[in-house]
Amino acid sequence: MLKYGFEDVVSTTSLSRFVPIEDWKRNNRPVLKFSRSERIRMVIEDLGPTFVKFAQTLSNRPDLLPQDLIEELQKLQDNVAPFSEEEAMAIVEKETGMNLNDFVSFFDNKPLGAASIGQVHRARLKTGQDVVLKIQRPGAREQIHTDLRLLREFVKHTKHFFERYGILNPDEIIETFEESIVNELDYTIEAKNIVQFRNAHKNNDKLHIPYAYLEYTTKKLLVMEYVSGCKITDKRTIESWGLDVKQVALNGLHLYLDQIFNQGYFHADPHPGNVLVRPDGKIILIDFGMIGRLTKYQRYSFANFLTSMGHGDARGMAMHLRRISKESDAEDLRVLEQDLSELVDRYIIHTSDATLADITGTLQEIIYKHHLAVPGSIFMILRALAILEGICNVLWPSLETLPEIEPYGKKLAQEQFSIKNLSSDFYYSFYQISSLIYNLPMEVKSILKKTRTGKLSINIEHKGLEPLTKQISESSSNLNIVLLILGLLISSSIVMTSPLTYLQRNSMGMPMVSTIGYSLSLILMFYLLIKPKSKK
Repeated sequence: MLKYGFEDVVSTTSLSRFVPIEDWKRNNRPVLKFSRSERIRMVIEDLGPTFVKFAQTLSNRPDLLPQDLIEELQKLQDNVAPFSEEEAMAIVEKETGMNLNDFVSFFDNKPLGAASIGQVHRARLKTGQDVVLKIQRPGAREQIHTDLRLLREFVKHTKHFFERYGILNPDEIIETFEESIVNELDYTIEAKNIVQFRNAHKNNDKLHIPYAYLEYTTKKLLVMEYVSGCKITDKRTIESWGLDVKQVALNGLHLYLDQIFNQGYFHADPHPGNVLVRPDGKIILIDFGMIGRLTKYQRYSFANFLTSMGHGDARGMAMHLRRISKESDAEDLRVLEQDLSELVDRYIIHTSDATLADITGTLQEIIYKHHLAVPGSIFMILRALAILEGICNVLWPSLETLPEIEPYGKKLAQEQFSIKNLSSDFYYSFYQISSLIYNLPMEVKSILKKTRTGKLSINIEHKGLEPLTKQISESSSNLNIVLLILGLLISSSIVMTSPLTYLQRNSMGMPMVSTIGYSLSLILMFYLLIKPKSKK
């Protein structure tokens, strides 16, 4: 952090005690010519893969970070060198419990791809199926857990710094990321995601999901069907196969819209490397490590939000955005409505060539401004739709994405008020009310019994009274000192007037007891005068 000019973070927190004075240098490198957001990205790149993944996760949370920093974090790439084929083969043998030659008849030493957690090799099982082996990097689990401990320790030292910039829950952010990346370390979770997607789309003749071999898959090894095809953005290859690129673009877009609005769970990382096209026109999805999920009511609210946006209804957008949010500081709905109205005027009404990326960027700024606690899955959708729009623009530049989304929103809005859905909501509400009526007498009886037997306890927590209680405590302490001074002065004066001859006196004829009493009184009075006052 010092290397890239973040002395303020270090110098204003307890991290300063870890840094020797002679290390406060940056080798005269002019890093301050870069923006603060660019320097944050540089720090993360130097810290390594775990921190890169953490930043990539945060890049999907514009409710926490400003847009300029989001844009920098989205530039981060998970670039790591592959590990050796000897290590890869050793891991496969250990995880399967078999000699490699007994497990596969062919193993490609050169990996198809490498990342911070694992890498992928092509192989052929002894039974003849072509597969890919996703093998976890040696030491990845230990390294990630070490980095997570460092992250937690870092947040402990810099929590007050983050609070000054409006990030009030850094601990919660770390916990959420930890849960996500620990899941990525378990390949059986990804295998189960693949099975779920295959079952959900088994009758879809436009989509192919690779088969996962659960019998061979472990936490460190994923065995799945090998699929071949070109990237969906490879327009030249798609045209050489005689396929209609416009239809391919529409198929890819509607596959995702169906997942988001009809299925409620979706492949959340649709970059071109994860979306392939076969020569027969089928679209292939790979890499199911990142999955987004929406509840039924989140789908309804999001669909209504998009429908309101299509109609230019800023008030409806504000209402549904508030419903999507778990909590919000936007107490005045009119201010939120005004910001959304400006978005509609800028991109929906007065601009014919507005892109989803433009709309998403402005919407994220509004969410950040109003501190709307929007679920992470909503940001995954916005990001996925923006990426899909970019893919469609490569294949079909004149395709307008918003009109393709609108029918899904209308369908969900109609479904929300269908007899089946309303009857389900009525049944749930009736069950809740009947449960309350059934349990209420017993709860009241329990409270009355505790009151009668004197066992009822009420806990009251005062908030914002700490300065007052501190002042009261300080005043009480000062009063005690004043009473002690008065006691010393009175008792010393009484002794002064005593005619007793056996009292030891000083050169001025004062009893020594009175001298000590007056001296202590003066010391205590001086202490009260110079005693530092606590800050309010």
